[in-house]
Amino acid sequence: MSRRTSAQKRSVNPDPKFNSRLASMMVARLMDSGKKSLAFRILYSAFDLIQERTGNDPLELFEQAVRNATPLVEVRARRVGGATYQVPMEVRSERGTAMALRWLVQYSRQRPGKSMAIKLANELMDAANETGSSVRKREETHKMAEANKAFAHYRY
Repeated sequence: MSRRTSAQKRSVNPDPKFNSRLASMMVARLMDSGKKSLAFRILYSAFDLIQERTGNDPLELFEQAVRNATPLVEVRARRVGGATYQVPMEVRSERGTAMALRWLVQYSRQRPGKSMAIKLANELMDAANETGSSVRKREETHKMAEANKAFAHYRY
């Protein structure tokens, strides 16, 4: 990380099919070895599966899943006088969304099953229903912050 200036925020172009910036961000997280077209295919296949199973708009369900997986607080390590404390801090909205997308992809990959589209669709549906591993991860993060609330005065 540069000490002089902070990095410029890059604008995310919306995806071509749904015109959604969030879907485009998800494609970036899904992408492996620069294969963006494959990542788009996986996401759109997952959306098609969601459409088939629920009959609802897949983009709305996706946005709900991301909202449910987005953490509000996290703990960060802070050294004070030789001791390291886990200090709870609020999460900025951009970082929270990025964490939610990362967790959704991570736990989708860990699911058993054949295709990534099926695994992603299942994780998104679970997250939208406030179940699933990504939502559980958010709850764990909140519990950690709650447990370390005593160190909140070390916030920087």
